[in-house]
Parts: sequence; C-alpha cells; structure tokens
Amino acid sequence: MFRKLAHFTAYLTGTAGVFALALTIVAAWALTGPIFDFSDTWQLVINTFTTISTFLMVFLIQNTQNRDSKAMQLKLDELILSTKGRDAFVDLEDMTDEELDELVREFQLIHQQQATGATMKRLHQQIAAERSRRTKNP
Repeated sequence: MFRKLAHFTAYLTGTAGVFALALTIVAAWALTGPIFDFSDTWQLVINTFTTISTFLMVFLIQNTQNRDSKAMQLKLDELILSTKGRDAFVDLEDMTDEELDELVREFQLIHQQQATGATMKRLHQQIAAERSRRTKNP
C-alpha cells in the first residue's frame, strides 16, 4: 500500500502541474500579505505548510531513492551474471568501505597494466600526478 502511494505521489509531485499549483499557492499567499498586514499568523501559515510538506517529502524521496537504488543494483547484478563478469561482484554493495577501496586499487592496477599506448600512459601519469597533488594538499 505504502509503496504504491509513495510511487504515485512521487510521480505526481514531479509534474509541471503540481509545480504550477505550488507556485500559485505561494503567489496567492504573497498577495494576501497586505490584506493581513503581514502578520505573524500570515507568515505562520506558509511556514507551517512548507515545513509539513518538506517533512513528508523527505521520507517520500528517501523511499523512492531506496527503491531506485535497489532496482539498479538488481539490474547490474543481472548483467554481471549474464556476462563473463566476476560473480563476486554481485552484492558488492554489502562490502565494507575498506573492501571497496581494495577493489578500487585492484582496478587501478589492472588499468595501469592494460595501458600500453602512449596516450593511455600519459593519461595515467596525469591522474597519478593529480592524485598525488590532492593528497599532499588536502
């Protein structure tokens, strides 16, 4: 139930019509300022509305992002399994940061070994120099 509601709401709030509605609400609120003498209550109305909307949207966005991330991960896992990729790369997202860093170093080594052309060697030297510069000057 929540998934369907979240998906529909995320879709709906991302449309131009809802943006136009929100813009209209803000414009109407601003135009009513002189009528209410820009009172504290007048300001409280928009503050309350935007605070509640923002609070709810945070959870909606997080739910949508989690679903999209999970779907993307499953698609990548399927590609790995259906090609000659290493099966160990399935569920890579469950590794620790240290394990992921080790894989990064492994791939850097592989790329360096495969860089036989002058252009690739020059590119790798530039990357190494930039990395060295950044680690010296954090």
